[in-house]
Amino acid sequence: MKNVTDSFVSLGHWPSAGSFGFNTDILATNLINLSVVLGVLIFFGKGVLSDLLDNRKQRILNTIRNSEELREGAIEQLEKARARLRKVEIEADQFRVNGYSEIEREKLNLIDSTYKTLEQLENYKNETINFEQQKASNQVRQRVFQQALQGALGTLNSCLNSELHLRTISANIGILGAMKEITD
Repeated sequence: MKNVTDSFVSLGHWPSAGSFGFNTDILATNLINLSVVLGVLIFFGKGVLSDLLDNRKQRILNTIRNSEELREGAIEQLEKARARLRKVEIEADQFRVNGYSEIEREKLNLIDSTYKTLEQLENYKNETINFEQQKASNQVRQRVFQQALQGALGTLNSCLNSELHLRTISANIGILGAMKEITD
């Protein structure tokens, strides 16, 4: 192995004028090698790299286009949703207003109905009171009449004797007889 290394070292000392040899200057050799490799890569890899970049560009453009379409679709859906929301809000306001007016109307109807019912109850109460007063009044009259009649009968019975009784009956028979002659 030492022989192989020595041969490379001895090749490096050959004169470079007009002959082929190895350049042992690392920096110069690397730059040359690098430029050769880059040249080969650019020459052969240019088409592949260009295709890769074009494909990537197309994918990015397609993604942007799809994103724009999705954004436009989302904007349309958002506008539709906003329009539906406005419509629902308007309907809700109408229901609210109609509901409040319906509640007020029902409230007024209930108040009117309650007043009418109270008025009817008041009338029934007054009629009942009047009926009870008339009933009590009639009962008092009947009792007074009965007591007066009993008192008159008592007075008549105590005052009438049989002779007065016969005279009263004769007078009444005479009045009835005169009335009969007048009517004939």
